[in-house]
Amino acid sequence: MQPPARITVSVPAKLNLGLAVGARRPDGFHPLDTVFTALDLCDTVTAGPAERFRLEVHGPEAGTVPADSGNLAWQAAALLAAHTGRAATGTLVIDKRIPVAAGLAGGSADAAGALLACRALWQLDTGTDELLALATRLGSDVSFALTGGTARGTGRGELLQPLVAPALHWVLAAAAGQLSTAAVYAEFDRQPPAAPDPVLAHGLLAAVRAGDPAALAPLLRNDLQPAALALAPYLRDTLAAGQAAGALAGLVSGSGPTCAFLAADAGHARQLAEQLAADCRFAVAVTSGHTPTVEAGS
Repeated sequence: MQPPARITVSVPAKLNLGLAVGARRPDGFHPLDTVFTALDLCDTVTAGPAERFRLEVHGPEAGTVPADSGNLAWQAAALLAAHTGRAATGTLVIDKRIPVAAGLAGGSADAAGALLACRALWQLDTGTDELLALATRLGSDVSFALTGGTARGTGRGELLQPLVAPALHWVLAAAAGQLSTAAVYAEFDRQPPAAPDPVLAHGLLAAVRAGDPAALAPLLRNDLQPAALALAPYLRDTLAAGQAAGALAGLVSGSGPTCAFLAADAGHARQLAEQLAADCRFAVAVTSGHTPTVEAGS
């Protein structure tokens, strides 16, 4: 069969609606209990044929992203090739729209996109369970990035329980600056000891399944938020600005520095984004529950 000339995968950013983090395990990872949701803020990963493998990164922040083996998408393609016993070939082009080092798992999304794009380009029969196993080896968020939607994540985030949940409306906003996930976890470890077995807030899953923003608002939680605020105190101003603008609730997204604000509906989200845009690096209204898409082109 003639291979497709181009495969384009759209991969969403993620938001943790609840993020309970336990004390670091002997293997260096932290146990999590979290609810992931995928947003309609996406990177695209396009794979095309070429004799040798190479990677290009485009977009407003492309200059801050490696285009070599330091990129998780490159590592994903290499891992899939090694797993299937073939050479890594082709060109991967990443169009980055997810802000970099922003707590939105853009790198994990690109890795998931590379797995899906290369599987299609190389015409592999690698099943979803195999891809999920490879995703887990690449990073804790890559498994969810591969499936999208909304899901509860346990273990270190790689054990997923899909949730059927209506779309919710959010605004993502961040001031200038980036935060390293590793640095935030290191700061978390320096703070008072965490419980060994983290548990989500009671009622959170029911509120997510119901798609009820009023019920969800008081249950939003991110155990990494104090560490992020310690490293980037200016995030307090962003959170306060969202509350002043009328958000139902706000929290730091993942390891930050993006803050996520819950809106009552789509119109409310647009209004919040307009109010926050003047003082933030970015402010964008998004909806939850999206999944990756794969398209073949000529």
